[in-house]
Amino acid sequence: MNLQSNDFELFELPVAFAVDAARLDERWKALQREVHPDRHAAADAQTQRQAMQWSVRINEAYQRLKDPLKRAAYLCELHGAPVEAENNTAMPAAFLMQQMEWREALDEARSGDQLEDMADEVAAARKTMLADLQTTADERRDFAALAGQVRALMFVERFARDVEARLDQLGQ
Repeated sequence: MNLQSNDFELFELPVAFAVDAARLDERWKALQREVHPDRHAAADAQTQRQAMQWSVRINEAYQRLKDPLKRAAYLCELHGAPVEAENNTAMPAAFLMQQMEWREALDEARSGDQLEDMADEVAAARKTMLADLQTTADERRDFAALAGQVRALMFVERFARDVEARLDQLGQ
């Protein structure tokens, strides 16, 4: 193992958006068994420190690969097209209109049923967007376009959290 390996190399997975979740989980468990700090508790301080570094590195990589949005953003970085969500918020006009309509509908929603319908609509949009991410990454291999799709999905996920928060408020 090499600390400088990318996450896919570390987990012995192909560099792709589509990931075999069972294989990812299996490899994570194997790596953790090998490097977990508890396994090195009786070792010298340097070995314990290295075990801790490896454990942190493995967990961070696992979290990145397990989450589709983080995995897509990581693929963009690996291929020289960072997402830069803080600096680049440009979106197609149709997407921005959809966001405005959703925000307005959320503000006007008064019932749990309205919010549930909205949550379902957002979940369907998210599912479609995830499929589009896979096509863009694995088939088209267009990482600049993928970065834009990741930024758009970040908006959708933030909105989904807002809908869930409203549902939680109504439930109280």
